[in-house]
Amino acid sequence: MSDLDHPQYDAIVIGAGVAGIYQLYKLLELGLDATVLETGSGPGGTWYWNRYPGARFDSESYTYGYSFSKELLEEWEWSEHFAGQPETLRYLNHVVDKFDLRQHMQFDCQVNAASYDEHNNLWRLTLDDGRELTTRYLLAAMGMLSAATMPKIEGIDDFQGGSWHTYHWPHEPVELAGQRVAVIGTGATGVQVISEIADQVGELTVFQRRPNWCAPLHNGPIDPIDQAQIKASYDEIFDICRRTPGGFLHGPDPRKFHEVSEAERLELWERLYEARGFSVWMSNFVDVGIRPEANASYSAFIADKIRQRVHDADTAELLIPKDHGFGTRRVPLETRYYEAYNRDNVHLVDLNATPIERITQNGIQTTAREYQFDIIIYATGFDAITGAFDRIDFRGVGGAALRDQWKDGPNTFLGMQTSGFPNLLMLSGPLGGSVSTNYPRGIETAVDWISELLAYMRANGHERVEPLPSAEAEWLQRVDEMYSFQLASKVKSWFTGYNSNVEGRDRIRTLIWPGGAPRYREHLERVASNGYEGFALS
Repeated sequence: MSDLDHPQYDAIVIGAGVAGIYQLYKLLELGLDATVLETGSGPGGTWYWNRYPGARFDSESYTYGYSFSKELLEEWEWSEHFAGQPETLRYLNHVVDKFDLRQHMQFDCQVNAASYDEHNNLWRLTLDDGRELTTRYLLAAMGMLSAATMPKIEGIDDFQGGSWHTYHWPHEPVELAGQRVAVIGTGATGVQVISEIADQVGELTVFQRRPNWCAPLHNGPIDPIDQAQIKASYDEIFDICRRTPGGFLHGPDPRKFHEVSEAERLELWERLYEARGFSVWMSNFVDVGIRPEANASYSAFIADKIRQRVHDADTAELLIPKDHGFGTRRVPLETRYYEAYNRDNVHLVDLNATPIERITQNGIQTTAREYQFDIIIYATGFDAITGAFDRIDFRGVGGAALRDQWKDGPNTFLGMQTSGFPNLLMLSGPLGGSVSTNYPRGIETAVDWISELLAYMRANGHERVEPLPSAEAEWLQRVDEMYSFQLASKVKSWFTGYNSNVEGRDRIRTLIWPGGAPRYREHLERVASNGYEGFALS
């Protein structure tokens, strides 16, 4: 029997994280022979890998869990409003076992290459264990922040102490008490680590190149009364998430900045600063992310909050961003992060004043001095969204390399597919809506839509799908137009594909759908209702 008659699998999913777990569930529901290939030794994706101290949600726990099963919603109880990594990993393992998905997953399994066999209309995958697998449909669920990046610093391998990127934190406990610890990076991950370990270590030195605007998480336990209320309100909770641009419980204030008095602005901003989660970012006046004057005023308000919380005036100024306004980069949420710098054992090094020259056997050498450490923690982020694709050698029609096709910026239709790569379906692809929203909410949208597409193809005798180049061009233009009037489009961040630690990522690119989740779903629904216009089905 030939590959054309019977590839080994109807569908292969790469990645057993939030997206891959739900996609597998839906594929099995469709009756497809499917498997998941996962690099880790268990499911969980980002929650399997990111075991660093302080790792937790900044989405409310009850908005992060899956919504597809009422029984699952009823039986699972989150212990905190923003759950930590261990609890989240337990949850995802619970989901896998509840729906008997583990038997369809292959762990410790790295995909090195995937090439499209045009003659037989199938994908051939090469694994690092030497196996070759074939499948009709290949679904990419590697995650948008799964390609960890180390900084470009000489001597990293010379250090004699313990050192890790936060994404690759050891599974065994790390002794921090009394240790001299360095943290390089103050993005969302760095902020969580610093907040968590400041009172555990002997000395903590933070190496900061670019500060971020941070705001209080306001986490807390969920008591029995709240638990009952949450379970009784899940329909309402998910309905709110469907209606808000970010897929959270927090929607924008419809008023514009200049329409209210200064007193009213300050009243709203004080209330947002004391509220849980992303209210401080997403429930602001509708034009704070668009109009420079409005953004500057709100940024000044947050800057004053930082000055109030950090005792040393010079340190406070170093922690206040000067190169971007509040919310134009991803906002880290924190618990007593700024207060950490009031401790005698915590020190801040400004890398703009004294850059790192190299890592030494004993620590870190800057232009000013050598610091000695027992542990170095690299909180240096990710090659966002496209990086996970680049780390697999995807080859499409005619042997074309995906990384070459996306070299000057990714091109997709709806973030779901890219031309020249038939039957490669992307759950969190560039220019898509799942990468710019509360992730599980966006993922359920993407998985449901892709599953409906596959069902449509089976019902109509189609076995191949890819987007038309013209549809891709129109989609990119639409995304660019939506992004152009937002202040975030001018700022270097992972939102705009910037990463100084990765070759070719030193400029701003369009990576995410910026128009909000409801509008994105409208596009998906229109395409589907018109017979999947923009796609070539055969």
